[in-house]
Amino acid sequence: MQDQRIEKIAFVVINITKVLLVIYLGIKEVFKIIKSLQKDLDAEFDISRKWASQNYSILKKRLAERKIAGVMEN
Repeated sequence: MQDQRIEKIAFVVINITKVLLVIYLGIKEVFKIIKSLQKDLDAEFDISRKWASQNYSILKKRLAERKIAGVMEN
């Protein structure tokens, strides 16, 4: 009777340990995926930032040219 109770407790403890291990490994894998995605997205955002910066410079230059042309017309 006592042995059966100990076996049941050991069985429950082992199963809880297995579940916790699976959860831990799953979370660890999710963090690996997130880290990989961040690395890839940083590269993409860098390209986008450069593109936006170039376009902003072009726009700023054109606005300045229009402003100068408008001053010259008056």
